[in-house]
Amino acid sequence: MLKDQIVLDLKNAMIAKQQTELNTLRMLKARVMNEEIAKGKDFTDEDIIPVIASEVKRRKDSVEAFTRGGRPELAEKEQAEISVLQKYLPEQISEDEVRKIVDQTLAGETLTAADFGKAMGLLMPKLKGKADGQLISKILKEKLK
Repeated sequence: MLKDQIVLDLKNAMIAKQQTELNTLRMLKARVMNEEIAKGKDFTDEDIIPVIASEVKRRKDSVEAFTRGGRPELAEKEQAEISVLQKYLPEQISEDEVRKIVDQTLAGETLTAADFGKAMGLLMPKLKGKADGQLISKILKEKLK
């Protein structure tokens, strides 16, 4: 189970004194526990993956902000944390594969740019956790033009 793996890796990072991994996994464990308390249930792997994806997205946004702000050392730290978190996400599919899934899903549908939300609703169950939401959005906008 993903939660057990995170705890095990946290212990190993503590023993190996890998500070970046240790801090990142502590934060992730705390975030998962807070989400469990908020939802009032124990999380399964399917529940944990969106939490991890959200943390990765948050760090990607921070990398962009730090890079624009001329703080490469902070951007580098966030990038290292992204590397730690991505180990717990399912393998990401390529842009070509995303395009193929978008084409297959929207085949036979007559959608316009105004139907963007509906189209995302059709795609997300197939791509959730497997592809970056920004990539899906970009490809979908191209298709709906």
